[in-house]
Amino acid sequence: MEEPSLLTGDDPAAYARPSITVDCVLLGVAGGCPCVLLTRRTRPPFVGRWALPGGFVAIDESLEAAAVRVLGQKAGLADIAVEQVHAFGTINRDPRMRIIAIAHRALLTPARLATVPRHADQCLATIGADGSITVDGGAVMLAFDHDDIIAMTIAKLRRTIDDDAFALVPEHFTLRELQVVHEAVLGRPLNKPAFRRRMLERGALRATGAFEAGRAFRPAELYVHVPKG
Repeated sequence: MEEPSLLTGDDPAAYARPSITVDCVLLGVAGGCPCVLLTRRTRPPFVGRWALPGGFVAIDESLEAAAVRVLGQKAGLADIAVEQVHAFGTINRDPRMRIIAIAHRALLTPARLATVPRHADQCLATIGADGSITVDGGAVMLAFDHDDIIAMTIAKLRRTIDDDAFALVPEHFTLRELQVVHEAVLGRPLNKPAFRRRMLERGALRATGAFEAGRAFRPAELYVHVPKG
């Protein structure tokens, strides 16, 4: 059976075609603060500015595959699980052309965060409670709208931190380590007894019977995450 011809106004050639990119927000917690991976731009526009690892999506490539490829090519990272966050399509967000960016996030444990390559053109920047981005203690202005992308990613993470915090702690963690992650993402201190009671009552933790090493005085018990269902 033949396909019906395109109706007037449905011809793809009649419409301008925006380009699609992926921008990757790799998040971890270090020193009690959330941090994000940035790379320095070496080509126009915004040469020399810090930016999220990103790139154009190929015509035969899925968005997730593009994000994974970009992390490998631009950040030197492999086997990273990514998740879509939001689409950013402000008309003038990129001075080159009309570009729609699909932001993806990845949450890294401390061990994985420690393996992230760092050099003159790649760093882990600190995200302040007010949303400011600092590199080596100094505030920086990011390329494009990447500060907005980071801000939205953090805002969404705050709403789901009770579940997502487990991707930011070691496989075996103390309740103190879990609270540090919550406080880093939320940007505020939490009441210790209330936090521990709430975490234990959720039924998502299981005590391992083991205790943290390297502490002579009252080492804390280690827990693991028990996914629901």
